[in-house]
Amino acid sequence: MVAGAPVSFGVFELTPAGAQTVTADEMTEALAETGYAGIDLGPAGFLGEGDALRQRLERSGLELAGGWVQLPFSDDEAFEAALGGLDEALELFSDAAEAGPSRLPLPTLADDGSGARRAAPGRGDVADPLGDDGWRRLYANVARAAARVRAAGFEPTFHHHAGTYVESPEEVDRFLAHVDVGLTLDTGHLMIAGGDPLDAVRRWSDRINHLHLKDVDGAELRRVLAAGGEMREVWSSTSFVAFGRGDIDLAAVMTALDERGYEGWIVVEQDVLNGPDVSLDRFRAERIADQLHNRDALRPWA
Repeated sequence: MVAGAPVSFGVFELTPAGAQTVTADEMTEALAETGYAGIDLGPAGFLGEGDALRQRLERSGLELAGGWVQLPFSDDEAFEAALGGLDEALELFSDAAEAGPSRLPLPTLADDGSGARRAAPGRGDVADPLGDDGWRRLYANVARAAARVRAAGFEPTFHHHAGTYVESPEEVDRFLAHVDVGLTLDTGHLMIAGGDPLDAVRRWSDRINHLHLKDVDGAELRRVLAAGGEMREVWSSTSFVAFGRGDIDLAAVMTALDERGYEGWIVVEQDVLNGPDVSLDRFRAERIADQLHNRDALRPWA
């Protein structure tokens, strides 16, 4: 099953203040009309909550595929203070699940990283290495968060993410060796960290339970990173492109996942940030065209 994501329409936690955005109804209608079966949660409350969330999903015929929950796993005090945000997100998942979807959404856990890591995407192990004590705190707190998610009736997944303490392939390996949580494979963030998406499928296929599928213009990404760009600059650039316009071999990745029996959500993400001076009508039209193209590109597999 294929889902879209608010981030593909410029809607996520880093959307510039004052920037006009595509509305929740415009987004769900566009995804439904272009052949998607689901949508990711986006910023808490963007799709509504309670009856408003259920009714919006019902009107569009979309299911909730998952949603981002970022927590400071390596800092015990900060993690404890952030648990209320996890509980609030789980209430939204419960709201959506009351509609009886064909499969339950996956709360998508991610580490918060650090300012130094966000300022050096793909170079975090040099800019701000996490020591053994930090890793032990991270493992323990991920286990606590996963238990909380499971107690609410859902199965968690963990997103490796540029700018966090679980970024590089080696960090993902270390993480997976110490936790019992499934992995969200993000093809774009893996490339930022120097990984190969096809190798990742071969390496972690037995742990992958969620997929964030991106294509990446490698030359543009390298330009941004070589100039010292932070994650905001990566998102503001044209590094993430429509399928087939970048350097990820979509057919090879999808075929490898298919051969290994992957049955989870395929969440299409084409991360963009729209500035305050962008024509919203043009931006909306471009995003809808890209998502129609992306959905059609996946039809051989889904």
